[in-house]
Amino acid sequence: MTVVGFTGTWRGMTLEQIRAVKALLEELDPTDVHHGDCIGADENFDDLARDHGAHRVAFPGTDSRGRSPKRAYCLTEHERPAAPYLERNRAIVDSSDYLVACPGEFVERTRSGTWSTVRYARGRCWTYLVTPDGAVTVTSPLRESEATS
Repeated sequence: MTVVGFTGTWRGMTLEQIRAVKALLEELDPTDVHHGDCIGADENFDDLARDHGAHRVAFPGTDSRGRSPKRAYCLTEHERPAAPYLERNRAIVDSSDYLVACPGEFVERTRSGTWSTVRYARGRCWTYLVTPDGAVTVTSPLRESEATS
């Protein structure tokens, strides 16, 4: 069983990111995918994963008041209990063999859930960072090598 986790911006993926993620799904061929069920990129990823035939698992997030203001309510096959965003993001990484990340910008920044998830994933699982132009940077879980395509 191969599990691909996903994180991305609530603004959605660019066309170039969609193309790159579709190619990654073909390459990694996951049996299961895990995402945060937010509007934007999670919705885009859910559509691609459904078309690929992967079993989709939603990890809904909540804010400090226990609400999910940006939830997409994707019709996945399975749903985990809602959890605070940071905890939810770490659960996605911890349950995945690979993480695909589609940030809305090219440069890492603080105070971003997507970038926080990428920082947590580095050293824990294979991380595929897909920038808005569709370029993919891969980091191994041991951080021994990085490659850009």
